[in-house]
Amino acid sequence: MPYLKLQPDFKLFYKIDDYTDPWSEPETVLFIHGANESIDAWRAWVPHMSRRYRMIRIDLRGFGQSGPVPSDFKFTTEMFVDDMVRVITHFSKEPVHVVTAKSGGISVIALAARRPDLVRTITLACASVYAPKAEGWVEHMEQGGMRSWVRSTMRKRLGTKLPERGIDWWVDLMGSTPLSTMQAYFKWVTQTNVMPDLPNIQCPTLFITTDSPNRTQAELDTYKANVKNLETAQIASDGYHASGSDPDATARATLEFLGRHGR
Repeated sequence: MPYLKLQPDFKLFYKIDDYTDPWSEPETVLFIHGANESIDAWRAWVPHMSRRYRMIRIDLRGFGQSGPVPSDFKFTTEMFVDDMVRVITHFSKEPVHVVTAKSGGISVIALAARRPDLVRTITLACASVYAPKAEGWVEHMEQGGMRSWVRSTMRKRLGTKLPERGIDWWVDLMGSTPLSTMQAYFKWVTQTNVMPDLPNIQCPTLFITTDSPNRTQAELDTYKANVKNLETAQIASDGYHASGSDPDATARATLEFLGRHGR
């Protein structure tokens, strides 16, 4: 199993997908998943991205094969940023592109603002500028189980076009997250504030949004008003997780953006 030892008591799971020409020197793209996910959230992106870029997918602390954390674990934005810094400096000798979705955007925005020397571009797929309110979410998880809570949110996340088998697949993926991890995660994510970091982002930034009522014009306007080098892409979806519901369209928009801002 590929694990990166970040400190004596923690090993971070990662996977590298690189199908570029063996004589080339591809740029690196780091993928950061959102809540209740793992590296498998980017599965459909691999055929699109790995022919042109070296992909590094990681399981964040508490998620996937990086293993659970106890409910009293203290997640912090600084911790996530530090983990990404160590991954980047371990695997790359130059700045990397970073792609993320949903709440993964919180720490990626902080990384871009605080360590511009390590980041070439960032892509924020439906990453909100507002902290989730999460009212009743943890209670639902505790009383009904993780899979029950995930399924109750899934159509709003992925939209009405995805077939039921697709919904089931995402329920299996997200529902496998340990309850203790999400109890700890929501203590952090509901208290975050990305606004101070937005004006400090120097690199080209792509914000991908959808037609979902959960991704408002006010949110887009906030990005436009605060991020200097911002580009936007609209995905035709009534869900708010375009990288999952519409991976082909979202990956194509990302590839076009990266192609204009590469090495």
